[in-house]
Amino acid sequence: MWRDEIQEEIHQIREEHFLSFNYDLKAMFADWQKRQAEDGRQVVTLPPKRRANKSLHPTDQEQYNQLLH
Repeated sequence: MWRDEIQEEIHQIREEHFLSFNYDLKAMFADWQKRQAEDGRQVVTLPPKRRANKSLHPTDQEQYNQLLH
């Protein structure tokens, strides 16, 4: 079977990173935020996109049947 050495290296680095935080996602996220702040780049937070009022999941049988045909 073909091996991708780059992919294996990435998986190894990720595993070491997770292990260094004892698989604590909150601690990893805090570290990423700290690194991002130290980087000095401007971070832009965009407002959420507005959704249409129509539901993507029909609740009554008639709407459901119309989607099927």
